Amino acid sequence: MSHDIAVIGNGCAALSLAAKAEQLPDYHLTLIKPNGAPKSKDHVWGFWSDETLEDAVKLAKGTWHQWAIITPKKRTIMSSTSMPYNAIKRSDWTAHCQSLAQSSGVRIIDQEDWQMEDNSTVFDTRPPVVPDECILQHFHGLEIKTKTPVFEADTAILMDFRVDQSKGMHFIYLLPYSTTEALVESTIFSTELADEQFYLSTIDNYLAKYYDVEEYDITHRENGVIPLGKLAPHDVNIPGLGANGGATRPASGYAFLFIQRQISSAIKRVNAGKELTFSNPHKRLDLWMDSVLLTVLRHWPQHGPNLFSSMARTLTGDQFVKFLSGDAGWWIRLKVIFSMPKIPFLKALTKRAFTRKKVSTAVVA
Repeated sequence: MSHDIAVIGNGCAALSLAAKAEQLPDYHLTLIKPNGAPKSKDHVWGFWSDETLEDAVKLAKGTWHQWAIITPKKRTIMSSTSMPYNAIKRSDWTAHCQSLAQSSGVRIIDQEDWQMEDNSTVFDTRPPVVPDECILQHFHGLEIKTKTPVFEADTAILMDFRVDQSKGMHFIYLLPYSTTEALVESTIFSTELADEQFYLSTIDNYLAKYYDVEEYDITHRENGVIPLGKLAPHDVNIPGLGANGGATRPASGYAFLFIQRQISSAIKRVNAGKELTFSNPHKRLDLWMDSVLLTVLRHWPQHGPNLFSSMARTLTGDQFVKFLSGDAGWWIRLKVIFSMPKIPFLKALTKRAFTRKKVSTAVVA
């Protein structure tokens, strides 16, 4: 029996599903390009190697077996032989997916050309609803080329906190593609966006201070805003996929790996004789831990640098990857918990408990 599936959206999640259409021979898949959708912008997605990401690893623009987290007081280097960090261009991944989708007969049409069939199933990949006062991960980045070798090409810098912390937890994310080429991003976790010039000045000052670079060629610009925390679906009447289906890790904004896992799990269920459905790829305990972390970063962002630095010093590289990738067992979680600064986390737990009690009282009243 064949099934007609319509997916609203043609971004990462929709195209990643379409790329695996050949694994769903009993399903006819159509992607619907929404009316009024903003033009897609090319940018870099970072991810650690995983069995579900073999195709992405082959397309990666850069791969690093070593990465760093830096504060004014400490530089922590971590490494993994089996699970390196990778960066892929959005355009490379979507082109790859579109090619596979086309060869499998997937249709991609405009919304005005779509007529929903009575027996078709619809999934929604449009962005979820962002609540007021949501914590945002917002960034501006430049891909640059310097005249002389200045970067350590074998080490990705995931977080360098030696920048202005006045607007929230703020760090530089630097991926060195070579000794003269790198992506350099100014990234902030806060409820308010900064002026574009703030990010760009941060990058300029950072490169001048720590790399003695004052002139460089810009080969690409990128920016973005990722809402963090628990987000409502775009349409409560349509089941979601990707970020609209809970794929984004609430406290980090990582989504690429979890989207692929969400799709792989769905295909496994279909192969086991069940209908095509998509579930939240995160464990409940991880979601709870993320919610406490976000409470700390919202109210006491000054603890952010020490928090991530402590985690990096406590875990091995492989353990760090497993924790951020949702593969941590109890031992790794306990190591993370005991590495955290106790006072802000106790305050966060108290605040969350008080907020829940206040909400419950208001509902009863």
